[in-house]
Amino acid sequence: MIRIVLLDFGGVIAEEGFYKGLLAVAEESGLEPDAFFRTAEDLIHRTGYVTGRATEAEYWDAVREKTGIGKEDQYMREQILSRFVVRPDMLALADRVRAAGKMVCILSDQTDWLDMLERENPFYSRFDRVYNSYFLHKSKRDATIFKDVCRDLGVQPEEVIFVDDNIHNIARAAETGLHTIHFVDTARFAAAIAAFGI
Repeated sequence: MIRIVLLDFGGVIAEEGFYKGLLAVAEESGLEPDAFFRTAEDLIHRTGYVTGRATEAEYWDAVREKTGIGKEDQYMREQILSRFVVRPDMLALADRVRAAGKMVCILSDQTDWLDMLERENPFYSRFDRVYNSYFLHKSKRDATIFKDVCRDLGVQPEEVIFVDDNIHNIARAAETGLHTIHFVDTARFAAAIAAFGI
C-alpha cells in the first residue's frame, strides 16, 4: 500500500537549474563546462553548503579558488536560480496524486536557494512536506536520509515511492527499501506512477 510519493526538486519538479546554470557560467567564462560543473558539484558537498554546514559565500570562494573563475556570488546564483523553472505538468501530477489520497512531499538536495525560489514563485503549498538537505544537515549521498524521512512521516520504506533523476540517489533509496521511479520525463513518470495504481 503506497502512502507517500517523495519527489526530487531539480530535474523532477523543476528544470535542473544547478546543472544548466553552472554550464552557462562556465561557457561565459571560457571554461570547459562539464569539468567546471563536476568541480562545483563536488564542492557544494565538500564545503557542506548543501547540508547547511557552510555559507553560500564560503561555497563560491571555494569554487573560485579551485577553478580560477572570477564571477561574483550574485551573478552565479542568478544564473542557477533563473533556470530552476517549475514544471506545471509536474505540479498537476502532484495534485492528482494528492487527490488520490496520497501524501506528496519534496526531498531535495538543496541549499537555502530552495526557499528563495519559493519566495519568488510559491509552490510549497502544493506539497504536504518539504525536506531539504540544507535543513536536514544530510544529503541523499547518505542513504540514512531515506530512513529519517520515513520515520518522520510515520511510514515504512515499502509504503513510499521515491522519484529522482539521479540514478545514484535512486539506487540508495531502493537499497533502503523504498519503491523508486527514475525520472526521465513527465510522460514516463505519469505512466510509472499509474502502474502503482495511483
